[in-house]
Amino acid sequence: MNELHTRIIESAAFIEGRIKINPSIGIVLGSGLGGFADEIEVLERIPYEKIPDFPVSTVSGLHAGNLILGRLAGKEIVAMEGRVHYYEGYTMKDVVFPIRVMRALGTKILILTSAVGGMDPQLDRADLVAITDHINLMGDNPLIGPNDDRLGPRFPDMSEPYDRKLIKLLEEVAMDEKISLKKAVLVAVAGPNLETAAEYRFLRRIGADVVGMSMVPETIAAVHGGMRVLGVSVVTDKAVADCLEPVDIASIIKTAKRGGEKLCRLLSEMIKRI
Repeated sequence: MNELHTRIIESAAFIEGRIKINPSIGIVLGSGLGGFADEIEVLERIPYEKIPDFPVSTVSGLHAGNLILGRLAGKEIVAMEGRVHYYEGYTMKDVVFPIRVMRALGTKILILTSAVGGMDPQLDRADLVAITDHINLMGDNPLIGPNDDRLGPRFPDMSEPYDRKLIKLLEEVAMDEKISLKKAVLVAVAGPNLETAAEYRFLRRIGADVVGMSMVPETIAAVHGGMRVLGVSVVTDKAVADCLEPVDIASIIKTAKRGGEKLCRLLSEMIKRI
């Protein structure tokens, strides 16, 4: 416990030594969604490998791997250009370590973005979805093990993992900006392979609308630390079991970037109104 807390404090202290900033909003930019970084007035950009104990993505070409500290709409923010995933071989505590560091820097609101497969037949490629709830089927949890009360309570409540007021505000922004926004329940799986038709059919039946390989561990850690979470995903492929077609990562990233253009507009205006 003490070791984890010490590592978090050391990472936060290193960042604060590079720039004096108090980021109230944190953003994690998922696969293919790094274009949002262009909207930020960058004050400091730090490669993950420069930050003590910070995990570094091993997935070539998907994530820039930089921590950005800057301003947007007059607000100080911290943004991650890419994340690490459980399937890369990291522990769950490693996966959520950057979220813990954001909290130590003073972040109160966490905006998570990701690419997801759309299992709801009404979802199409490049659609934006606000995540309203989730199902954790990753086979692990970042809170397993001894609890450090400095990071959060032993049994955090998860009745509202995604902040309803933030979702409502996002819907209002989407309506004003004439951007289509749907709601969805996310199921998180370990990956890295995409799912079989039978697995998609199963996931749909247990109540999920979209499927992904991230976001849920970060949400759990953020809620554990008392942060408010907003989850927004881009549907990058049709994951409908009865008409399943082959898909590759290149097409997924291409679709994520197309949806990311709408996401940039949506989040930029959202942050203005927070």
